[in-house]
Amino acid sequence: MIHSAAGSSPSSAPARGTTRDDGLARALAAIVGERRVLERPGELRAYESDGLPGYQHRPSLAVFPGSREETVAVVKLFAERGVRFVPRGAGTGLSGGALADDVVLLGLHRLRTILSIDAENVRAVVEPGVVNAALSRAAAPYGLYYAPDPSSQTACTIGGNVAENAGGPHCLKYGVTLNHVLAVTALLPSGEIVTLGNAQGETEGYDLLGAFIGSEGCFGIALDVTVRLEPLPQAVHTLLADFSTVHAAAEAVSAIIASGIVPAALELMDAATIQAVEASIYAAGYPTDAAAVLLIELDGAAAGLEEDSARVSRFCTEAGARGVRLATDAAERARLWQGRKKAFGAMGRMAPHLVVQDAVVPRTRLPEILATIERIGRAHGVQVCNVFHAGDGNLHPNMTYDGNDPEESARVHQAMSEIMDACIAAGGTITGEHGIGVDKLPYMDRLFSPETLGAMCALRDVFDPDRRANPGKVVPMHSCREWHGAAATRTRSA
Repeated sequence: MIHSAAGSSPSSAPARGTTRDDGLARALAAIVGERRVLERPGELRAYESDGLPGYQHRPSLAVFPGSREETVAVVKLFAERGVRFVPRGAGTGLSGGALADDVVLLGLHRLRTILSIDAENVRAVVEPGVVNAALSRAAAPYGLYYAPDPSSQTACTIGGNVAENAGGPHCLKYGVTLNHVLAVTALLPSGEIVTLGNAQGETEGYDLLGAFIGSEGCFGIALDVTVRLEPLPQAVHTLLADFSTVHAAAEAVSAIIASGIVPAALELMDAATIQAVEASIYAAGYPTDAAAVLLIELDGAAAGLEEDSARVSRFCTEAGARGVRLATDAAERARLWQGRKKAFGAMGRMAPHLVVQDAVVPRTRLPEILATIERIGRAHGVQVCNVFHAGDGNLHPNMTYDGNDPEESARVHQAMSEIMDACIAAGGTITGEHGIGVDKLPYMDRLFSPETLGAMCALRDVFDPDRRANPGKVVPMHSCREWHGAAATRTRSA
């Protein structure tokens, strides 16, 4: 049963669990084995960052259970001792959400068993450390696959996908993680195990499953996840359209969506991204003289798909495309997608650090916002590489820079702050799939009212009244302090 937050206060949570607590390390080793508890600074350094290298926070120690039973025992030990902890999967996140700042890191990547695949009812049950792409490979012999496909799908885990409500290029048609999870067996920070949702996908009472998905590890840990699988499509058409201006590519996106056709994916890459990809080992054959390309995928029943492809091609041409080509086979299709999904990796050759955001804006505002992003980049003298989910307006402006240069770092972060403000002003929001973590905390006050942030604090207290799970993430601490102060005042006045 989920706890009530009545009478709880974040200030009452003890701040223990550092490397100075040798007894904790020994107790954890008794559960998982000495080799699965890391204490030395050199060992812990590998866990200082996630996929966004601009943040470094070293955990006090790290523990890696290898089974469900060990995980439960570890979390119960944390509860008994008041230990704060941060759950972590593959560490591919892009918001600093799985970084442990002098608290215990709880690694879940060893829990990687696919517990069952039920082809008849098109669902599977998996442990949190199962890699996203591995599930689709396992389901393929049954004619099924798992639809959410983050760009890091060859490494990211289902547990991390649940924590961040991950999306991916194909979320335009198929939806994000939330749309494919039927149930979660959740381990609360108290050590209590609860079931959220059910395998039939029916909703009874409050949608606690929906609250848990996307909670970024602040509500607890998924011990297992029941997901919905999709039938492999009969046919797939992948098109690449190239344009002489980014504005024309954005206009093509609006035309395609306005027609009523819903592509499985509709991705835009600008010239800087194209050049980075084509200069890397991930070269996909994109035209290097293009200002932008659209990667468009249509799938489903074979009947009518050619007609839809012809219409999409015409919309692109009418918007100003220089050419539209259709992948002739699976190998060419895979090559085109490799360039898109490895674009972030290709940018790693340009500079030692990278900052990326994933604000979402209305599709009709894309041409305007892309022009604003270009103008902000020029004003601050920084290179912006745009690669994003154009079909649903989920932007991914990337800036490569040298984090060891304070002046350059300041320009980059000022430019990114202005870009985020512009997206909010356009009626957008600050994240579509990367989460808040620590990176987007400064923008929460710009987007949400104190009352809304207070409601988020109240919901978190239901799952974790002591706020020991992933402390300091998602909601600004001052908001929770203010909410608790107001709640205490209301209680006294009553």
